[in-house]
Amino acid sequence: MKQTTYRVNEIFYSLQGEGRNTGRAATFVRLAGCNLRCAFCDTDFTAFTEMTAAEIVSQLGKAPLVVLTGGEPTLQADEALVAALHEAGKTIAMESNGTHRPPEGIDWLTISPKGKGTLAVSKADEVKVVFESETFQPSDFGIAADYYYLQPCDTGNAGQNRRIAQACVDYIMSHPQWQLSLQTHKILGLR
Repeated sequence: MKQTTYRVNEIFYSLQGEGRNTGRAATFVRLAGCNLRCAFCDTDFTAFTEMTAAEIVSQLGKAPLVVLTGGEPTLQADEALVAALHEAGKTIAMESNGTHRPPEGIDWLTISPKGKGTLAVSKADEVKVVFESETFQPSDFGIAADYYYLQPCDTGNAGQNRRIAQACVDYIMSHPQWQLSLQTHKILGLR
């Protein structure tokens, strides 16, 4: 029987830079491929290595937290990968766009809807919306969560970033159920 492999873009050890787990040491498993093509995405979709769950586990850092990210991790992550990570003693967080259901056993689910495609997930631990412009209405997604975060979009243009950040802050001040999430890993110059 052929062993399942996963297309892995990269595995790296760093600090979680966003959302509720900001500041926690984590090993990131970035899975290749996505069903959306967002202009601000920082993932290289052309490079990946085929790896088994055992090969992925062998490259994990010492942190107890593993973040499955992408691309869109729900296109590949399955119960076998989740079981292997749990057997290695890891807590599994996943960041998904919410258009596909995640496998059973994910310990912390972040849904980051992009306003494209139909959502297949109605509940998550946290919702993190990339705030792109003053006309964006993050409350439109309707996902039940314990925490709601807005993250100003990094466009690469300092002036535009300032305008987006101010609009994001203004939105939060008017809608206090949302909290600000900055990409602290970028601010600190981390991966």
